[in-house]
Amino acid sequence: MSNKLRLAIGTLAMAGVASLSFYAGTASAGERHPAINAAIDALTKARFDMQHAAHDFGGHRVKAIEATNAAIEQLKICLRYDK
Repeated sequence: MSNKLRLAIGTLAMAGVASLSFYAGTASAGERHPAINAAIDALTKARFDMQHAAHDFGGHRVKAIEATNAAIEQLKICLRYDK
């Protein structure tokens, strides 16, 4: 994995973690794994923003979107293993 891709994934992960404090307060009492669900929501919103960005950021937007898709898929797999 390239360093740029690792940086993109790390940045997205930090953005997801940073948003958790906001989303954790809005989770219902019975919701399982609210932090993972919040991360999925945050990554989905970030992906939307990247998809609708005004430019391609030197070609890095596509790779960041791909990394975001991979991160969302991995989080969904995590949730499936908890059942």
